[in-house]
Amino acid sequence: MKHLRKIVVAVVLFVAASSFVNAQNKVAHINVTDLMSAMPEMKAAEAELKKLQETYGADIQSSVTEMQNKYKQYQNEAATKSDEENQKRMAELEGFDRTIKEAQQKAQQELQNKQVALLGPISDKAKLAIEKVAAAQGVNYVLDSSQGSGVIVAKGTDLLPLVKKELGF
Repeated sequence: MKHLRKIVVAVVLFVAASSFVNAQNKVAHINVTDLMSAMPEMKAAEAELKKLQETYGADIQSSVTEMQNKYKQYQNEAATKSDEENQKRMAELEGFDRTIKEAQQKAQQELQNKQVALLGPISDKAKLAIEKVAAAQGVNYVLDSSQGSGVIVAKGTDLLPLVKKELGF
């Protein structure tokens, strides 16, 4: 009976140890920020966004300059105009100011929409490549080791070189 008990305890310990070893998962990390900034598509998207931002900025700046010129003109002519005329001019300038602010908000919204449209497919492509490399390496979990992502120590397997190779750069 004692002999049987020892065998049962040994079998239970063996099964528990085997389960523990099988339960361990392979973990790797990748700096997604570095990956995305190295992608050629990202460079093209950033250039397009910068060009669009400069276009909106130039349009808005020309409107601001025009408003400032009118303000100076109206200020110089204020003494020679009636109170009613000066009030109309102030209302015109306030309307101009509102229009400029609305244009700034619209430009910002359009830039955000364009950014989502351009970066979404790039992000999806990076994610698919990460998933493919992780599966090929037998990795169960991939952590983002980008600055501020919450990963404090990243000494395990770094998938960045393999994912770059998968993406062809």
